[in-house]
Amino acid sequence: MTAKFIVIEGLEGAGKSTAISICQQFLTQHNVDFVNVREPGGTPLAEQLRDLVKANHQEQIASETELLIMYAARAQLVNNVIRPALNNGQWVLGDRHDLSSQAYQGGGREIEQTTLKALSDIVLKGLKPDLTIYLDIEPSIGLARAKGRGELDRIEQEALSFFERTRAQYLNLANNDDSIKTVNANQTMAQVHNDIITVLEQFMQSNN
Repeated sequence: MTAKFIVIEGLEGAGKSTAISICQQFLTQHNVDFVNVREPGGTPLAEQLRDLVKANHQEQIASETELLIMYAARAQLVNNVIRPALNNGQWVLGDRHDLSSQAYQGGGREIEQTTLKALSDIVLKGLKPDLTIYLDIEPSIGLARAKGRGELDRIEQEALSFFERTRAQYLNLANNDDSIKTVNANQTMAQVHNDIITVLEQFMQSNN
């Protein structure tokens, strides 16, 4: 089987870390050689950009500035880690990818789709995850979970309406792309776990 690119997506508090752990165990059990990446971040420079975009600043960060930083970090990760790994036969397991920008900056920040597509085309050059597992959660529930983990970063401090727009865009995109599988993250941990395993098993079977 050729190397695959799997991504976990979702709002704050949706349980991405747990989902990634489930995927790691699943791939290991199937003897799949994989690398883990996260966005923004995943390379030394991209991690610095992550710190920059998540920190609180005295001046207002323009939506376009946030968007460009996200894509700058993504360009570093795609060119220096993701493509080389896939070309080397390694699978890639990602904590967020381009769908996050489509949802957060496109939905939450209401940036034009034409702008997002132009940047996406420049940076990705046709690269697309083979499977995206989107963990769908009520924004109020997710934010309450995130607050329980500790101090919120700049983006996590946005108003509830921002996350509601982001979620709506996630759902819109997921409903129009067969490679994006939606898992109800409002369920119990055991139910979410089972749903993720089901998605992964179906994915493996369809690619054998």
